[in-house]
Amino acid sequence: MASSNKDVKDPIRVVITGAAGQIAYSLVYQICSGEVFGKDQSIILHLLDITPMMGVLQGLIMEVEDISLPIVKNVIPTDNEETAFKDVDVALFVGAMPRKEGMERKDLLSANVKIFKSQGIALDKFAKKSVKVLVVGNPANTNCYILAHYAPSIPRENFTCLTRLDHNRAKGQIASRLKISPDLVKNVIIWGNHSSTQFPDVRFSTVVVNGKETSVYEAIQNDNWLKNEFVSIVQKRGAAVIAARKLSSAMSAAKAICDHMRDWWQGTKDNEWVSMGVISDGSYGIEKGLVFSYPIHIKNGKLSIVQDLKLDDWSREMIDKTQKELIEEKNDALTATSSQ
Repeated sequence: MASSNKDVKDPIRVVITGAAGQIAYSLVYQICSGEVFGKDQSIILHLLDITPMMGVLQGLIMEVEDISLPIVKNVIPTDNEETAFKDVDVALFVGAMPRKEGMERKDLLSANVKIFKSQGIALDKFAKKSVKVLVVGNPANTNCYILAHYAPSIPRENFTCLTRLDHNRAKGQIASRLKISPDLVKNVIIWGNHSSTQFPDVRFSTVVVNGKETSVYEAIQNDNWLKNEFVSIVQKRGAAVIAARKLSSAMSAAKAICDHMRDWWQGTKDNEWVSMGVISDGSYGIEKGLVFSYPIHIKNGKLSIVQDLKLDDWSREMIDKTQKELIEEKNDALTATSSQ
């Protein structure tokens, strides 16, 4: 799978966990096609999954070979954490224990703590210290917290979780309401947890309608819809997709992963931001150390939380609600770690 292009940069190593799953199936092509890290950036792909899935991974590798992508230097399938995380530059934690029927939240957290504790230790031991980490598997914020907890030698700013799917959903809803292209919607924010308590906030968002830039509130002129139905649609969109598809979001999740990593790799535009779960530094009164979704600006690979946005009482209440849930999840997860 070697590239013949002399201008291609030396390869970066990208690991995908849960690589035999449906999100990874949509994700692999986008990464290997150059959409994320650039058409001139060669890649060595590490694919991690459990032992019974190794046959499925061989089928995935056949497909990568059959697509004949020029930047793919090698694909390494493995069920071994050392092989998976060895010298990686980017780690995409897509795999997690899914919630099964009748499973209590604490049982789900306990199962995921076991996975992310083990993978955190391996990441800390084998990955590059500069590795860029994105946790996708749910509960994403708390899984990211546990992963970071067990990888103390990697800088805190290198850990993120995925709320870009919620961000994209919010943009899509505004665009659909106004009958415009989603790329004309700017600076939506997802605050908090990737759950039904998340706060999709468009109070600072702008849209371009008929060539003129205006605020979302001014363009839509329906505060009741924006504060109620819009928020509820975004919060419950994942469940609505499952109800319709009988499967969870895969194509849109993979696209959001790519958007998240591309912006982290290449930066955001001036005066524009995206939503990412990051380790809180205390901004906006959020508990320090909690993995919380904020508006994020990115320059030269460095993430920074957008500061000085004025929160009204309603926003504060919404943010406090999602923070409360995250603190409870974190505490339950830490209790689970101490019992394992």
